[in-house]
Amino acid sequence: MPSNIRRCLSCRKVASKEEFLRVVRLYPSHEISIDDGMGRSAYLCPTPNCIQTAQRKDRLSRALKAPVPPIIYQTLKQKQTDTSSHPQPELY
Repeated sequence: MPSNIRRCLSCRKVASKEEFLRVVRLYPSHEISIDDGMGRSAYLCPTPNCIQTAQRKDRLSRALKAPVPPIIYQTLKQKQTDTSSHPQPELY
């Protein structure tokens, strides 16, 4: 089985962790960050539907066991539009 496989909190899609947006509750400060740091992590697909579902059903807060500020969701939506408007080149 390949390593670095993760699951989206919203749609339950299984894929390589590079395909997801990572949200982290940093250790030991318990601050919420996106894509960097060591601590408890949750993964979301970079699609508007998955981000909206996670916010509406409070899935990030439950997965991270900490309240997630609204600015995190705004940043996730911005990153989602950045990745969709500038597709990553494929490596062969």
